[in-house]
Amino acid sequence: MHSLILSTAARYLLPLLLVFSIFLLVRGHNEPGGGFVGGLTAAAAFALFAIAYSVDQTRHLIGVHPRTLLGTGLLVALAAGCLSLLCGLPFMTGLWSNLALPSVGKLGTPLLFDVGVYLVVVGTVLMIVFELAEE
Repeated sequence: MHSLILSTAARYLLPLLLVFSIFLLVRGHNEPGGGFVGGLTAAAAFALFAIAYSVDQTRHLIGVHPRTLLGTGLLVALAAGCLSLLCGLPFMTGLWSNLALPSVGKLGTPLLFDVGVYLVVVGTVLMIVFELAEE
């Protein structure tokens, strides 16, 4: 069954939801949000697209396997924690750069950790959604 309304809405909502998920990710260390909520929003956008079109088209749109996203996210989160060890500080100590964005503030390893969480959540949720949709 193909719904013209759902497919049109999914096509227009996908980029909006992805931009909103990035907004949630970036604002997460100063305001409510972060990698987990941003990742859930991005995964929901792709799940909506998969319902409207198909899992195969969604896989093609993403371009990478969800397992790759999950593994990359784990490596990014681990790297964010290990950067402080290289500076002689305890594991997961936040390091801050002098670079600051106007609405975000100073950039640091907590944002890098949030990016890892974001990728892990997107990969995990998409693996579950794709597996359930294919059955």
